[in-house]
Amino acid sequence: MPFTRASGILLHPTSLPGRYGIGDLGEAAYGFVDFLTETKQQLWQILPLGPTGHGNSPYMCYSAMAGNPLLISLEALVEQGLLETSDLAQVPDFSHDRVEYNQVIPYKLGLLKQAAQRFQPDASQEFQDFCQAQSYWLEDYSLFMALKDAHHGASWSDWDAAIARREPDAMETWRTQLADDVFLQKFLQFEFCRQWFDLKAYANERHIQIIGDMPIYVAHDSADVWAFPENFMIDPDTLKPSQMAGVPPDYFSETGQLWGNPTYNWQVLEDTQFDWWLKRIKASLAYVDQIRIDHFRGFESFWAVPEGEETAMHGQWIQAPGVELFERVEAVLGKLPFLAEDLGIITPEVEALRDRFSFPGMKILQFAFGSDHRNPYLPFNCDRNFVIYTGTHDNDTTVGWYTHANDYEKQRLATYVGSFGPESVHWAMIRLALSSVATLAIVPLQDLLGLGTEARMNTPGLGEGNWEWRFDTSMLTPTVRQQFITLTELYGRATHQWS
Repeated sequence: MPFTRASGILLHPTSLPGRYGIGDLGEAAYGFVDFLTETKQQLWQILPLGPTGHGNSPYMCYSAMAGNPLLISLEALVEQGLLETSDLAQVPDFSHDRVEYNQVIPYKLGLLKQAAQRFQPDASQEFQDFCQAQSYWLEDYSLFMALKDAHHGASWSDWDAAIARREPDAMETWRTQLADDVFLQKFLQFEFCRQWFDLKAYANERHIQIIGDMPIYVAHDSADVWAFPENFMIDPDTLKPSQMAGVPPDYFSETGQLWGNPTYNWQVLEDTQFDWWLKRIKASLAYVDQIRIDHFRGFESFWAVPEGEETAMHGQWIQAPGVELFERVEAVLGKLPFLAEDLGIITPEVEALRDRFSFPGMKILQFAFGSDHRNPYLPFNCDRNFVIYTGTHDNDTTVGWYTHANDYEKQRLATYVGSFGPESVHWAMIRLALSSVATLAIVPLQDLLGLGTEARMNTPGLGEGNWEWRFDTSMLTPTVRQQFITLTELYGRATHQWS
């Protein structure tokens, strides 16, 4: 496998500290890379970087290829002369431990628009080169976002019919009418990419690789579906999804999960030799070094729910051309640095697809203690070609999980690791992850800090209050740093230890 024994931290950039209401790509991000370096980590895992829509979920973005402008560092814009120091003098009294999106979005976008007005695109060859190199997605995305603003945030399928259907005359009219707004969107993407690539280079120079996250599906209300509706199962009359993605009823939900994303028109994608997927993956690999593929099982077969259904109960499994897709991608882009999110009920066919391409799967320690020794998430049942986590962004924190765990789980964990106090359960789980034979081990920062449920990043099925958690640098105490270094070195995961 292409991976060597290593460990790292799961932390989305929005969770970084700072005075502007949301984590960004400025000083705190570089400070976090320095923390990873100091503690001998080799991996920084993040969530999808795209521009988020309703609910602020990075898994429901307006584009599969664009970046989130809210991550742009305002202080970096001051350094470039695009903002004045005085522009940042009056900062609202934002929360330091939560992202208050309703307040942050208008504040930051207002300042980003000021910076765009001071930017001279004709004098920047770098900007011109960026727009040309990224035109395959940037042109559609920039017009889409400008149109969305012009239609007061309405979904593209509810726009005027002519532009919703991309009729040539309407496209030309709107592009001319919204020229300034289209430029703003291009500037925001240029600045995001400039800042992100500088940060990534800083991390890579310190032998830290960034693991990105690629949702299998894209949002219906996105530039991707508006620009390429033929790639998706879209009703030609309503322009809504004719077939929606989700998962069937199971132990966790009597009605299943109906996500609302359109499923893919795999026949069209296959006929085009998966051109859209190639462009999407190539764009993702520019942002990150490795990619976690969310809902990997959907590449073998996916649960498809007909238009009009309100739950996922009345769907069907449909086979997907995962083998053909990954063979094509590998032929064009080379060996793929993919990690497969293979959680949940996984069939032998899904495991065969994963193993055919040697993609590491995932193991979650919070799932390991609800049954006996045959539990596949127990460390001794884990093979090398896996990434082991204490928990993910969808789990409660380890301390929160333990607080709410039943007596059986608590007893199983205590018997497995020996006695420990409630205040150190997170270190017990971190030790299990780092000591396992799994080649890669990832710890959410909340678990490293021993935080409870109040620090949870996401609660699946909960429409509001997610993706808001932030930390403060003071939490990274000398004790936390030294303990993490000790365990990382003890279990052979320290930077360069195996070189």
